[in-house]
Amino acid sequence: MNKKTFSRSALTTIVSLTTMVSLSSFPLYAQDNSPSDQNWDAVIKEAKGQTVYFHAWGGSQEINRYLQWAGQQIQQQYGVTFNHVKVTDIAETSARLLAEKAAGKNKNGSVDMVWINGENFKSMKENALLHGPFVSSLPSWQYVDKSLPIDVDFSVSTDGLEAPWGVGQLVYIHDTQTLNNPPTSYSEMLNYAQAYPGKLSYPKPPEFHGTSFLKSLLIELTENDPSLAKPVTDADFSGVTQPLWAYLDAFHKVAWRGGKQFPAGTAETLQLLDDGQLDLAITFNPNAVFSAQESGALSESTAAYAFDNGALSNIHFLAIPWNASAQAGAKVAINFLLSPEAQSRKGDITVWGDPSVLKSQYLQGSAAKSQQFKSVAEPHPSWQAALEQEWLQRYGS
Repeated sequence: MNKKTFSRSALTTIVSLTTMVSLSSFPLYAQDNSPSDQNWDAVIKEAKGQTVYFHAWGGSQEINRYLQWAGQQIQQQYGVTFNHVKVTDIAETSARLLAEKAAGKNKNGSVDMVWINGENFKSMKENALLHGPFVSSLPSWQYVDKSLPIDVDFSVSTDGLEAPWGVGQLVYIHDTQTLNNPPTSYSEMLNYAQAYPGKLSYPKPPEFHGTSFLKSLLIELTENDPSLAKPVTDADFSGVTQPLWAYLDAFHKVAWRGGKQFPAGTAETLQLLDDGQLDLAITFNPNAVFSAQESGALSESTAAYAFDNGALSNIHFLAIPWNASAQAGAKVAINFLLSPEAQSRKGDITVWGDPSVLKSQYLQGSAAKSQQFKSVAEPHPSWQAALEQEWLQRYGS
């Protein structure tokens, strides 16, 4: 079987959640009645001189460089110092905030801004760890495309507690010179892996892209079982996920390094693709291929694509902890990151290429033309922790 003429014949394939500290005595979120919110000039004045500690994933050099630029602009324009605190998983920050809440530290917190979505938003909201609602008070809110699903995060209502920042879609990257007819479904992916052992893999859960792979795979294998949109229960989890584990048992036997090791994240899959060790890389940014080509990380012959059923999609958000030391500074920073200037640069395929949440008429350059694919909705956030725990029990050692 030649890679360039890979057959697309379909192949039929045969928890406990982490317990959070109960804080039900607290309100759902901290009400924001600060007079400064009634006057944006007052927010800017209050923010001047503040230092904002922004906790965000630090695994992409393109994103890190973009945030360095944003920090310079925020300092120059508003006198606010913007520090990117690089984290591997925002769940680390969520745990820190939960500890501060339990200790009664309701002021002068160590975190001023967070980049979150899905499971972590649900946890932070339920445990009253978020400041707001504040989003509609931002001047840049007027530019946001309200037709996007910005009012829910993994099916949980945002209630103005987090500002939409960008659009994520789970897609794959291949080299058209060595694989011009890539698999367009997970059943085809398994067929391909069996035909070419050692050439496919996915990041190790609970790394974000690895868990997203599991969710996307489960959606296809179950034909998007209706229970995926509901909170997971012990009763339905075992039955619904049985096809997933059967698939992975077969896939791991022919995966990269025999399924005994997994890439650490999307950056490693890109490197392995460029090195010729993998035939597919994974990313949650449809435009990441262009940024990688621009930086020399991938060849010009690479391209991103989504499976025929669509791409697992969500909005990623920015939020402010309830006890942030620099709440005004965080609002100024978020407002800037939502501005046409910042969103156009973020969406530039030579910079980051993250699809914008603004209406296209407010964007400049390639940001106004970013590619997006048919969307597949995320499961209820409770499925994430359950899938990660079960995966680690089965394959984590």
